[in-house]
Amino acid sequence: MALMEIKNWKISGIATAVPSNIVENSGYNSLSAIEKKLLVKTTGIERKHVAEKTQTTSDFCEVAANKLLDKLSWNREDVDLVVFVSQSPDYYLPATAIILQNKLNLSSNCLAFDVGLGCSGYVYGLSIVASMISAGHLKKALLLVGDVSSSTVSSSDKSTYPLFGDAGTATAIEFSENSSGQFNMMSDGAGYETIIIRDGGIRNKVSKESFDLKKIGDGISRCALDLELDGLEVYNFSVTKVPPLIKVLLEKTNTIPEDYNYFVMHQANRLMNETIRKKLKFTEEQSPYSLKNYGNTSSASIPLTICSELSGKIETENQKVLLSGFGVGLSWGAVTLNLDKITCLPIIEV
Repeated sequence: MALMEIKNWKISGIATAVPSNIVENSGYNSLSAIEKKLLVKTTGIERKHVAEKTQTTSDFCEVAANKLLDKLSWNREDVDLVVFVSQSPDYYLPATAIILQNKLNLSSNCLAFDVGLGCSGYVYGLSIVASMISAGHLKKALLLVGDVSSSTVSSSDKSTYPLFGDAGTATAIEFSENSSGQFNMMSDGAGYETIIIRDGGIRNKVSKESFDLKKIGDGISRCALDLELDGLEVYNFSVTKVPPLIKVLLEKTNTIPEDYNYFVMHQANRLMNETIRKKLKFTEEQSPYSLKNYGNTSSASIPLTICSELSGKIETENQKVLLSGFGVGLSWGAVTLNLDKITCLPIIEV
């Protein structure tokens, strides 16, 4: 169990950019009227923002980062580190973080690299950036997190298509002697097939057959380059593995749910998240949701939810928060930290 306290860092600001194109699940013809009502009731998702074919995750992260850097009045020469966390990079190679370093007009002295994680990616990304700031002489960093999941779901697959929206986020992190965060993170590769795109990597390279649309079941057709998700397994994993991990973190930090202003979970599925919330005894008021208007935005969902639901409180008061991401990998993690009057921009539509 990866329990650790990382000292001398803080979040200074968060920004989120989403596509201006909105897709309503009420207009999805592969679902019957009854199925649409059940979808909204169980997942909480009514609509999502979907990227145009020419838009990439890095485009949204770039917009969010530029707005945030300007708002914070950070000198771009002072940014020492860029970490891009995503499962939808611009290219197989080079690393998207290095492309963003140039597009954001950051110094060539800046360290930049990618991390290929999804649902748990924001928490994992925070731990990486915080560790590097705490251990070295780095003073300012950008954590760029997001996904264009719509590019990897089949419009003929009613088990995935209604769920996923697109977004890119930027989190400004800097050295601070008086701040810290406590993390607990885990992974289990035995469940790697639970959420998977089977073709397109080195294991199964793209072939002519990769594009063949196959009928899996009623209303479910996809090819080997599309996302495959075992909903029941994801639910069972999340509700059984996430609460114990968070309980250990609460014990380690000698805190209880009442000590936190907010418990922000990865926005995967309202029914699943509500089960986790109730097991941990957090209140509804402590647990914000952005699912209704944005869907499951993968690695971007935690910072997006902070921007969409908590910006007023986060900008004006010191808030103690518990953040938790869980899903593809399988991978899950949580962090406790204070967001002390940070800059939190309104969501930007591109």
